[in-house]
Order: sequence, then structure tokens, then C-alpha cells
Amino acid sequence: MPNDALNDIELLLRSRHGLIHLETAEEERAAGLLAHVADRLDLPFFSWTRSGGLVRAGMTDAAYETQEPARALRHVAASGIGALYHFRGLVAGLEGQDLLISLTCDAARSLRGTAGALVMTGEARPPGPVAELAAHVVLPGPSDEEFERLLVSIVRDFAKARHIDVTLTPVERTTLVRHLSGLTLMEAGKVLTKAVIEDGALTPEDIRHVVEAKRRIVERDGLLEYYPAEHTLTSIADLAGLKGWLAKRRAVVREPDRAREFGLQFPKGVLLLGVPGCGKSLSAKAVAGEWGLPLLKLDPSNLYNKYVGESERNFTRAMRAAERMAPVVLWIDELEKAFAPSGGEDGGVSRRILGTFLSWMQERRGDVFVVATANGIQSLPPEFLRKGRFDEIFFVDLPDRPVREEIFRIHLQARGHDPAALDLATLAAHTEGFSGSEIEEVIVSGLYTAFAAGTPVDTPLLADEIAATRPLSVTMREKIEAMRAWAVDRAVRAN
Repeated sequence: MPNDALNDIELLLRSRHGLIHLETAEEERAAGLLAHVADRLDLPFFSWTRSGGLVRAGMTDAAYETQEPARALRHVAASGIGALYHFRGLVAGLEGQDLLISLTCDAARSLRGTAGALVMTGEARPPGPVAELAAHVVLPGPSDEEFERLLVSIVRDFAKARHIDVTLTPVERTTLVRHLSGLTLMEAGKVLTKAVIEDGALTPEDIRHVVEAKRRIVERDGLLEYYPAEHTLTSIADLAGLKGWLAKRRAVVREPDRAREFGLQFPKGVLLLGVPGCGKSLSAKAVAGEWGLPLLKLDPSNLYNKYVGESERNFTRAMRAAERMAPVVLWIDELEKAFAPSGGEDGGVSRRILGTFLSWMQERRGDVFVVATANGIQSLPPEFLRKGRFDEIFFVDLPDRPVREEIFRIHLQARGHDPAALDLATLAAHTEGFSGSEIEEVIVSGLYTAFAAGTPVDTPLLADEIAATRPLSVTMREKIEAMRAWAVDRAVRAN
């Protein structure tokens, strides 16, 4: 039982609040909590559904013709009984329904001064007049302890009929339970039951099944993209500063309970600024692979909607989806394009979403590690650069000569060519000022040329491709130099 929500509701009832909005996707779990509160306060408990009407706890028959919400609300307003009334799904049906909004407010006012209240549950937010009267309480998702009890219960029940092999180490069991975070108890029960039925066992492989189930739930909204963890930090040349910082936090991610006892919380995230093409986006992917977490990408273009308020609601839904996948890495690429000051051309939508995002970063309820990347410092809202928004701000610079040599080696090997057959030191010397992606394009272009001519890839061929390339450090020299100068005493070097 979530004590915080229970105590909040009990306090509101003792304070004579007539209307409470309990935000949750778990109606059954909310009903259990409210019944418990009613029992503690010795209040009559009524539950309303559209199919069943208004029914008092312990009875089977509904109050006369109260299946219709308008009749049920009139009944509450006229009854004069100080009771706890639980209306399931009423919030979603109030939008645009002026009569129901008015009746809800009347019912709430009739309960003022009594020990009772009308409690609406659901994920939707109530419309204006109702929101002004209602006290808002969020029912947190099931705790790790609740998921652990569910796991034990499912294994115990199946073990009565057949042998169940549980081959999880204590660390793997903790990881499995943590990955259930964000699911409802019903959803978690279905996932665990399916995992046990498939092979009569609970193994480390079932952790992946949980992640896949959560991925399907997240992708239903279409606001976030799921990326499989295919990269690790070893696939990135250099960035020793960033790698070292992330390595120190790996144990916190993998052993959260021990970290919490030590006084450490799940890390917030990092902001990666720097020259385009130097590995910022690849780093976001690699963090997820290195820490063994799912990777979600937020594409800001999916958020914006022509209808007033919809863009903000889309963003809120996207953040809730990320929290459901927790623990997770959330990648926001080119942050400045998502939240750049618009000068009012979009009616202030960008500023409102920015404010919502900043609030979420401070108050997020799940273990979500944000990796945000940005190329343009000048267009980035200053709010992001304030200490505390991110754990650290890193500047990713152009690679030096040894790193460029390593980049040549990585990309040649990735395409099935032997780096030892080329003079990498010479190629690295000729690519002064090139970014990692520009070196990759040199190799790709060279491969096309060699394939078309039917010749092997060699040093002179790649040297010709280098000579034909004008890197960003040349074409945008002034901007890149200004960026480097800005980062000297404002960011930590990732290289």
C-alpha cells in the first residue's frame, strides 16, 4: 500500500475537501486504497462505474438508475451522506460536457463540511471548473516490494502444479524487478506469467522479455522511438573524460539498492555540446549498451500539434512513457531545435514545453537518465546551462591525431577491410580538423571509388578523397572557434 498517497487522501478527508482527483492508470489498485481509507476513517464507501452504477461496499444492488453519471452525481448531491464516493473513469468523460461538469461541482460542494468526498480516478486531468475545486493526488506506481511479492506469488502458484526452475542470481532478480517498474500490477503479472509458462523457468533471459513488453507499451503512442542496445563505449574512439565519468556511475545503475544505502541517487543525465559529427549521438546509444538499459529517443517533431494545448499534453505523455520504461536512457538529439526560443511565432508553445520539461527534470518519478546533445550553443535556452539541470555538461571537440588514426581503424574493420594494409598515421596526419563522421565519409566514398574501379582500397586512394573534402572546421571556422572558446571554462572536456 503506497503510504504517501494513502496519508495524503486521509489528510484531505480530515480537512473536509469535497473533491479529490486521484491520478492513476490502475483503477482496481486505487479502489483498494480508497476502501482502506474509508475503513480507517469509518466512512461508508460507494463505488460508481458506468456499467454497474453507484453501489455501496458490501451490497450488490446499485442505487436506482445511477448507471448514468448525471443521475449518480445528482444522487450524491441529494443524499447528504458523509461518505467516500469513488467514481471510476468519470474524469475522461467530463471534457466538453458542461452539464456533467456542473453536476460534479454541485456534488463536491454538497460534501463540503462533511467527512466524505467524491474521488475521481483516471489518467486524464479534469477540465477547468472541476480542477479548481479538486485536490490533486498522484498514485505512484507499484513499488519494488509489491513487484517482488507478485513474483513470489506467481512462482509459488505455478510450483503447486509443476516444477519451476528459478536460476536468477540476487543481482539478476533485483534487475528483473526493477525493469517491471512502470508497469501496472496487472501488466507485470501477465509478463511474468508468460515468462514462466513458456519454459517453466525464470532465467536472466526473462529480463529481456520484460523490456520487450514495455517497449511495445511505449511504442503504442508513437511519441518515443525504441533503439536496441547495439553499441558500447568501446566502439567509440577517445572521449576518455566522458567514459571515465560514466564508468564511475555504472555501479549505481546496476546496484541501486546498495547505492541508495550509500546516499547516492540514480544519475539525472548529461548534456553533450560540441562540434557536429564528433560522436555525441553515438555516445547516447553507447551509454544504454554499456549500462544494459533500454534506449528511447524523443523526436520533438512528434510532439507539436496544431490544436491548443495538445503539444504540451503530448510532451507529458512522452515523459510518462519514459518513466514507465525506467530504468532507461532517454536520448534527445539536437536539443536546441526542440526548445530554441521561437520569438512567439508558435504562440509560446516552445516556451511552455520548455517549462514543462525543466519541471519534469526536477520532479521525475522514474530512473530516467537523459542524454541530450546540442550543436548550437547560442540558440540553446540558458535554463539548460544552469548547474543542477544535468549532472554534467561535456564539450566534445574535434579528434586529435591519435584518435583520428583509431577512427580510421574502427571504420575500416567495421566494413571488413584490414587497417594494417594502409598507412593510418599518414591518413590521420592529412585529416587535421576532420570530425569522426567526416573521416567515416572519406572511407565510404573511397570504398565506392575502389569498388567501381575494381581495385583495393589503399592509402593514396583515401588521401585523394581527403584532399577533395572540406571539413566543417574550414567551412564554418568562425562558429567552431567561437564554440571552443565558449567551452573553455563552461564545460568539462569529453575528449
